[in-house]
Amino acid sequence: MDATVLDPAGFVRRRFRQWWQARLPLSDTLTLTQRNVYILPTRPGFMLGLTLLVLLVGSINYQLNLGYLLTFLLAGSAVAGMHVCHATLRGLTLILLAPPAQFAGASATLSVVLGNSRNQVRHGIGLAVLDATHEDHWTWTDVPAQGSCTVQVAFRPDRRGLHRVPPLTAETRFPLGTFRVWTVWRPAAQVLVYPRPEPMPPPLPAGEPRSGGTAMSKVQNTGEFEGVRAYRRGDPLKLVVWKKAAKTDELVSRDTLQAQRHELWLDHAQTGLSEREARISRLAAWVLQADKMGQDYGLRLPGQSVQPGNGEAHKRRCLEALALC
Repeated sequence: MDATVLDPAGFVRRRFRQWWQARLPLSDTLTLTQRNVYILPTRPGFMLGLTLLVLLVGSINYQLNLGYLLTFLLAGSAVAGMHVCHATLRGLTLILLAPPAQFAGASATLSVVLGNSRNQVRHGIGLAVLDATHEDHWTWTDVPAQGSCTVQVAFRPDRRGLHRVPPLTAETRFPLGTFRVWTVWRPAAQVLVYPRPEPMPPPLPAGEPRSGGTAMSKVQNTGEFEGVRAYRRGDPLKLVVWKKAAKTDELVSRDTLQAQRHELWLDHAQTGLSEREARISRLAAWVLQADKMGQDYGLRLPGQSVQPGNGEAHKRRCLEALALC
């Protein structure tokens, strides 16, 4: 049965939230003012209001001067608390730092800098992702006077690709907890989500001979290529064959001169899988495996290719191509 029929009130709330959020401007920096900060009583606030009403009626009925004093004293404290609560959030500056790329299924961390230009400390400020699945994941902090602090919140993207950062919300209930002051913020930044690597991928494919070169043989069931030599002082650690060293207690390094006659290509058409996302997942695992082994590798995808290379920048370039293909 349709969820709209089962929960019409929830459907209306979601549609209203989507319509309201769509009207908010996109910005990675937000300064909170009276125009974008909202306030409502909490449940304890409503209970306090009901208690004040009962005290006022009783004081009028029995002409209790001390009852009047207690009622207006509590009412004045509630009004002062409302002013302090609203001022705690008003004037705060929120700055979203550029989010780093993440793998699908892992939590993407968002870093937000809270800036305070006033001479008073702002207490009890919470930040969270405005989403039904993240409503309980609040991060609370105090912002020092004329200073700043960095708060980190997380959300979990399920699909690869380029995703817009979800709306964020900040709130406070300081000092009495009788009022809730909050704001809603739509950052303009986007986060790149890499495909989820295959948990247990097969060995790397065989290297392809370069033009005028000979094919390179591959060690069976290891994904590593032959062509090793004795370790020389100054060899990079990534060239050391640690598996062989663990077996023979002898340090050997890969022969890079022999490797120059081959090219390792991670080809979309040679993954041995039929499903598109499964192919992308295997290629992502191969990219991480080849990078860990320190090999030069290239990537072939439908309509594009990344020339062979190595290093952190090359790995990110390949993963970005997989995420956006």
